[in-house]
Amino acid sequence: MTPSPAEAPPPGKDRPCPCGTGKTFAQCCEPILARLQPAGSAEQLMRSRFTAHVVRDFEHLHRTCLETSREPYVPDPDAGGTDWTRLVIHAHEPGRKPDTAFVDFTAYFRENDTEQAHHEKAEFQRIDGTWFYTRAVRQGPAPIRSTDARVGRNDPCPCGSGRKYKQCCLKKAQPSSPHGPAAPPPKA
Repeated sequence: MTPSPAEAPPPGKDRPCPCGTGKTFAQCCEPILARLQPAGSAEQLMRSRFTAHVVRDFEHLHRTCLETSREPYVPDPDAGGTDWTRLVIHAHEPGRKPDTAFVDFTAYFRENDTEQAHHEKAEFQRIDGTWFYTRAVRQGPAPIRSTDARVGRNDPCPCGSGRKYKQCCLKKAQPSSPHGPAAPPPKA
């Protein structure tokens, strides 16, 4: 019989870490969860927080979230857990301020025998040398931006006529007025 998500045991020290670095649990997240060493970067803290979700270390999640870190931890006897399966880090970017960073990630979990994904871009802040999770900046994948070059009004027309775009195809694309062509401006 396999343990339920609320009863999942932590991985063995010589087993791969759930965060997906390829290192063993003892070499990766266990020292951070056990408070033997601090997370060296926002990405390391994100990986340790994912592992804390896997092993149900809710105290680590509490103390590494800036909003709750200053409050005493009170265990919730009814706290269950999600069956987290894997973590993919898409990007780790420094913020505009030196003690701020962003981690774009997808955390996968199992629900009703299907794997689901939680995609998020999270903000982290370093205070007195300690990294904290501060907030979700975006949930879901990044918006798609068009990579097509836009034609400016004064650029050569893409039709190849040799005229400026505003004098060629842009003029043809604009709807005509129901009152006929506009009157020329009055001469001074």
